Amino acid sequence: MSTKGFSHLDEHGRLTMVDVSDKPTTKRRALARGLLRCSPAVRDALMTGALHKGEALATAKVAAILAAKGTGGLIPLCHPLPVTDVQVSFAAAEEGVAIACEVRCVGPTGVEMEAMVAVSIAGLTLYDMAKAKDKAMVLSEVRLMEKDGGKSGSWRREEADAG
Repeated sequence: MSTKGFSHLDEHGRLTMVDVSDKPTTKRRALARGLLRCSPAVRDALMTGALHKGEALATAKVAAILAAKGTGGLIPLCHPLPVTDVQVSFAAAEEGVAIACEVRCVGPTGVEMEAMVAVSIAGLTLYDMAKAKDKAMVLSEVRLMEKDGGKSGSWRREEADAG
């Protein structure tokens, strides 16, 4: 089996953690987005804080920040990183609630996973807080939108791919 191009495999095709100890420390940034598809009534309740469980958006924001900071403990080969900033935003969308998370750090590897985990946990937190009103909600379209820093530089999702 060829292991060329797979950084988490050693020369024998066995799983290994990437050694980043010699990589230069640079500023890193990643932006991820997702969508919690829900009924208009639930979307409006989430956006206005009208759920009986309390301030869902504030709770989801804190959950997203904690998730970004703890990503290295959730994904087996993901390095724990010194996250320096996490920005979380929510917007009403026709289909539900749009979620965006931007994560920054100064480190030897990128924060793409931290941003996507933060979006996922924010969405799951909103689901948990609203599930009594809409069990058919779907967390979807979690994706990386942009990344900056490191050897590969900047990357932006093309508008046609933005979803």
